[in-house]
Amino acid sequence: MRRAGVPEAAVDAEVLLAHVLATDRLALYREEQRALSPREWTLFRDLLVRRARREPVAYLTGRKEFMGLAFAVNRAVLIPRPETELLVERALALSSGWEAPVVVDVGTGCGAVAVSLAYYHAWAEVHATDISDAALAVARENAARHGVASRVHLYPGDLLAPVVFLAGRVDLVVANLPYVTSGELARLPPDVRDYEPRAALDGGPDGLALYRRLVPQAARVLRAGGVLLAEVGPGQGRVLADLLVAAGWRETRVILDYGGRERVVEAIR
Repeated sequence: MRRAGVPEAAVDAEVLLAHVLATDRLALYREEQRALSPREWTLFRDLLVRRARREPVAYLTGRKEFMGLAFAVNRAVLIPRPETELLVERALALSSGWEAPVVVDVGTGCGAVAVSLAYYHAWAEVHATDISDAALAVARENAARHGVASRVHLYPGDLLAPVVFLAGRVDLVVANLPYVTSGELARLPPDVRDYEPRAALDGGPDGLALYRRLVPQAARVLRAGGVLLAEVGPGQGRVLADLLVAAGWRETRVILDYGGRERVVEAIR
């Protein structure tokens, strides 16, 4: 894997071996004299070969941790990123004082944001949309896995079109839409470029194509004083904030991540 240019090859090897043995990485050191069975070695070797071809570890193991929860993932969905936890943390902070908030997660993918919000806010009613039926199947599995299926409602369709019946009732819209510019796609690491769904990455010429469509839709479904939270890439926060101001939104601000990069745009309807 090192020869193939895989970053953190040793860590990945440990994760894959722990997966094969149905244990954790610490157990590999506690049981370092344990011999692999022929079947275990074959499975491990095959996973190493696939990782050397830059297939993401999360797809190889079928799981990814996010907000302290284990989520099922496959190639129908984008792998949840640690930086997206900031979006969830801000959503939870905003809604902590709301008794029974109505939240919409746009482009839910594997359901990481929607499920996390429902899991950590016991009274939240979460509605989640995605254009991909395959992604919604994964989100449904994750909602059931974490015991929130009764409060996470999933809808197929484009952006907020499936939830127009909620117009004027929504307290919070959260969105982690594709924001990689079309020109950047070819320069992404092969783990991302060659394996993760392009539709979940491509945000158009400037990365904000879907957000331009979302802004007027969010204004229609949110109640007065409702909040939009949108994850963006570095350099896009101020642009989106200016678009929101021009559209009449108020108290718009850009939240930086722990690395000092623009990450979340917040605006009040």
